[in-house]
Parts: sequence; C-alpha cells; structure tokens
Amino acid sequence: MNSVRIVVKRRPGTEDLGLPEYQTPGASGLDLLAALEEDADLAPGDIRLIPTGLFLEIPPGYEAQVRPRSGLALRHGLTVANTPGTIDSDYRGEVGVILINLGCEPVTVVRGMRVAQLVVQPVVRAELVEGEPNATERAGGGFGHTGA
Repeated sequence: MNSVRIVVKRRPGTEDLGLPEYQTPGASGLDLLAALEEDADLAPGDIRLIPTGLFLEIPPGYEAQVRPRSGLALRHGLTVANTPGTIDSDYRGEVGVILINLGCEPVTVVRGMRVAQLVVQPVVRAELVEGEPNATERAGGGFGHTGA
C-alpha cells in the first residue's frame, strides 16, 4: 500500500480532538471529527458547514476527498452535500464538511463526532484537444437508456 505525507495544523482550541484516523487496517478514509464550539442541530433539509479544526498541506499531485460516512447516512440521513468535496493541493484554509440532513428526524452534531471521511487520491490532469470523438455503439445514449 502506498502512503503520502500530509502536514497538518490544528486550529487553536481543537487539540483535544486528536487527528483523523483510519478505523481499520483496510479503511481507505480517515475519519474527520466535528470541531464545534457548541452542538449543531440539523433539522430535515438543513445544510451546515461543520468545521474540523484542521489545515492540511496536501502534496502536489494529490487531492483529498471529503466523503460521507455510510453509518450516518443509513441511520440518520446525514451525508455530505457536495460529495465528494475536493480539497486541492494548493488550498490552505480550514477543512470543513458541508453536511445535509436528508433524513426525517432532526440530528444533533456534537463536538468530536465522526462526521465524514477523508480519502487521499493521486490527481491526473487532462489535456483537452478539440476534435470529433470516435463513434461507439452506445453513442449519445444515457440516463437509463440500457434499462431500469
């Protein structure tokens, strides 16, 4: 398994939260914790930016993706509104998680709650070249054209 080194700075007052961690040896995402000063109540349909207290130095050639946690989505309807959220290698602001409550009940997000996961990926840059794309059997068919 490959690894990449990421420099992390914590916002003052968040040292009690610890750094994101992989929960199992096979996990691809580090769990991000809510660095809230006070609890955040999300009613159904609410969207809220949840701070993590973390500033990351992601190396060039990589990105970090903020993704939902499946347990929160299943049990509470909480997910990341802009999934996956992309953190570029040149971003130096605080990492935040844009949570949305798609469930039917209010959910309270508390300090230290695992609210999302952070997956680090290599980046491939595309070179766009104008021209006529090659024909395929599928052609322009999409949005359910192969069946339900």
